[in-house]
Amino acid sequence: MAAQQAKALRKPHRSVVGPEAVVKRVLDIALSGAGLVLLAPVMGAAVVLIRLVDGGPAIYRQVRVGLRGRHFTMLKLRTMRTDAEDGLGPIWSLKDDPRCTKLGAWLRRRGIDELPQLWNILRGDMTVVGPRPERPEFVKEFSTSYPGYDARHAVRSGLTGYAQIHGWRGASSMEDRLRHDLHYIRHWSLSLDLRILALTLVRGWSERTRNGV
Repeated sequence: MAAQQAKALRKPHRSVVGPEAVVKRVLDIALSGAGLVLLAPVMGAAVVLIRLVDGGPAIYRQVRVGLRGRHFTMLKLRTMRTDAEDGLGPIWSLKDDPRCTKLGAWLRRRGIDELPQLWNILRGDMTVVGPRPERPEFVKEFSTSYPGYDARHAVRSGLTGYAQIHGWRGASSMEDRLRHDLHYIRHWSLSLDLRILALTLVRGWSERTRNGV
């Protein structure tokens, strides 16, 4: 397994190089650009509400691990208290996370907090469809605990993905999430991306999980 994992990271994936990868990137640019324009009023209203209700910064910047293990700064609308990790360090998402503000929990349930990542997609840090990116601290932990985890970095991280449309998001089973992510990487195609995107639009993008979070 370790050898296969290393090979997956060394060999450029079809979603990153080749004719299909060019089409995928063009779709990313078109969808993220259109999304930023069309959803600007929603994001703008959320920014104003966060500033009015909580008084702190509205945009939250967090380092995540993406393609080939490279770090990038992912953007989100802030949903937690400004002191959420003081003295605690990184903590994975929790059900009914007490660190969230009331407004933040509302934004999370509707997936509005993730919308600034359209800018990450436009920049090329992320793609519309792919495995969700994790923080470096969790990547180190999961890479040790779950064989094959690092193979997720053979492709760009996504706003939505195969695991997410099946309900494996937030504080859900990492084993099941990884199984779905690796299935996506092995069977990737543009048609699969379009199917995942369609199901995301139908089922909605939120923090709800198979475990009810």
